[in-house]
Amino acid sequence: MKNIFLYLSLCIFTFQSCLRDNEDPVPIAPFEGAVISPEIGGPAVPNQVWLNLSTGEQTVNKRPSWDLAFHSGKEFKVTLNFSIQMAAGVIEGATDINAVTSASVKDLQKKIKVGTFKAENENYVDNVEGNYASGRTAIAEISADDAQNAIYLVNLGKEIYTEDITLGQAITGGADRGWKKIQITRNGNGYKLKYADLDATTYKEVIINKNPAYHFTFFNMKEDKEVSVQPEKNKWDLCFTVFVNVIAGSGTYTYSDFVIHNTMGGVGAYMVEVPSSQNAADVYKSFSTTDVDNSKFVYNDHRAIGSNWRDVLSRIVYNNVFFIIKDSNGVIYKLKFNRLTNINGERGYPEFEYKPL
Repeated sequence: MKNIFLYLSLCIFTFQSCLRDNEDPVPIAPFEGAVISPEIGGPAVPNQVWLNLSTGEQTVNKRPSWDLAFHSGKEFKVTLNFSIQMAAGVIEGATDINAVTSASVKDLQKKIKVGTFKAENENYVDNVEGNYASGRTAIAEISADDAQNAIYLVNLGKEIYTEDITLGQAITGGADRGWKKIQITRNGNGYKLKYADLDATTYKEVIINKNPAYHFTFFNMKEDKEVSVQPEKNKWDLCFTVFVNVIAGSGTYTYSDFVIHNTMGGVGAYMVEVPSSQNAADVYKSFSTTDVDNSKFVYNDHRAIGSNWRDVLSRIVYNNVFFIIKDSNGVIYKLKFNRLTNINGERGYPEFEYKPL
């Protein structure tokens, strides 16, 4: 018995002595990694897919299933569904939502669109870095003074494309979903949403409460109901989605096959680019915790992965890059993409593999 005790004591001492005084143990992943095919749904990209790397679990929603996301944090912020190319702008001078008509906003409708290739177009979408709590949103932060909360014209974006798609292509939007006029005020620690069709003379009203377990509460104005979209705020790491990004000086542009990471939940990510002088497959295979550069993790821009993993013209994944991700629990993973299309060459069927370090 004494020998066993001495042996265990020696093992513990040896393990502890291998850690520097200023170095914490790396958390151990509860999941050994996997090869994942996100359920995006094909070249019309009908789905958003939220992934939890610690379990391999996918949460899937149809892209047009929600319109507005009401922030559950201390700020009173409301964001738009970027995955269906929504946009919004203030209806200047409007004080009565019932008085707004399609005729009174016809000139504004020409501006509030995604993909106009005009720099001013950025004003009608949310912060593309994903800093919704602190950054600019198309709908200004909701004021405690009701009179300060403007009436907005909302472009509901695009439905899922339903026609045939040429092999190798992806189409991110179909028919227009129409327009709404809205006004949002505070309701205690929650929100009050007024919304209507443009020519309606009465509006609908709904109370949206904050739920601290989630980043947002999501609402569908066409179906007049709250909907479930994201998992709980610390239970997803990556999202595969259509995304509205900004091209400097040219306004907004829509991407398919886009990957964002959960910066609001404390997830960080960065890209490793392998020099042409090295074998990328070998570098990925041998990459370990000692190779991680903590200074490179991006926590303030959820586009660190973005579209940096694929070439849509050639319909291939870049074989000289992979990604390092640190989840909200501090577990670090390496991740690389294997394909952009299925075996038939159809877009919307990506595959990636990952392992905890």
